[in-house]
Amino acid sequence: MKAMSTRLPEVVIFDPNVFGDERGFFQETWNRRTFADLGYDLDFVQDNHSRSSRGVLRGLHYQRTRPQGKLVRVVRGSAFDVAVDLRRGSPHFGQWMGVVLSGENHRMLWVPPGFGHGFLSLEDGTDLLYKCTDFYVPEDEAAIRWDDQDIGIEWPLDDIEPTVSPKDRDAVRFRDAQTYP
Repeated sequence: MKAMSTRLPEVVIFDPNVFGDERGFFQETWNRRTFADLGYDLDFVQDNHSRSSRGVLRGLHYQRTRPQGKLVRVVRGSAFDVAVDLRRGSPHFGQWMGVVLSGENHRMLWVPPGFGHGFLSLEDGTDLLYKCTDFYVPEDEAAIRWDDQDIGIEWPLDDIEPTVSPKDRDAVRFRDAQTYP
């Protein structure tokens, strides 16, 4: 497995070894020792699975007092996955990075605690799976508008009119959001 840096130093793209032949493929998606050897000693407590139609945009989500680290991958379809630094003390505060994850490229994205997360489904039936370092706590959940101009995410919308939930449509602006120290 290779770890690839991004413009946000703590956010990492993992490119796993994929062994394929005419029968299909095999890949190891999580091995505590492999990740620890790469410098990521992670402890996951929850796995989530999201299926979305083309044009569904989810995010930008985070938990206010119990931040979750997320190891994200797409097993079917494709998504533009985004992380936003929400740590006021960071030199990258308010900056974002995005990457296409797909069932074809097998890549995974590490979104550390202290970052907001969102994605745009680029195909119908996109299955996104992610491992979390802390439990989901509904009363701790927060969201920042996906189209906030202060963050300026360049979503690959092309001809897509994004479908967002009422919660995401009514999310606060970045400047009004509760962020991390």
